[in-house]
Amino acid sequence: MRELFVYYRVRDADVAAARQAVQAMQDGLRAAHSGLEARLLVRAGEGEASQTWMETYALPGAREGIGPGLEERIEAQAATWAQLVAGPRHVEAFVPVFQSS
Repeated sequence: MRELFVYYRVRDADVAAARQAVQAMQDGLRAAHSGLEARLLVRAGEGEASQTWMETYALPGAREGIGPGLEERIEAQAATWAQLVAGPRHVEAFVPVFQSS
């Protein structure tokens, strides 16, 4: 099951607007894709002029997990609030080494 991990930086001045944008995006994606698990994390201990954020996406029970079509939808929606991100979004895909039974 393929999962996505997306990390990027957000300037402190944009944190509130970015949090609202990510929450709205993830809520909409969850509503459109039954069973989608979407989270937003922030790197612990940061207190500079920007924060490192990570979005995670998993689709348990789906044979392939997060497929290319859903990944493209996530990135297209994130592009609508790209001005709130300080630098590029880095997308990584991982699959489990072991499947739990």
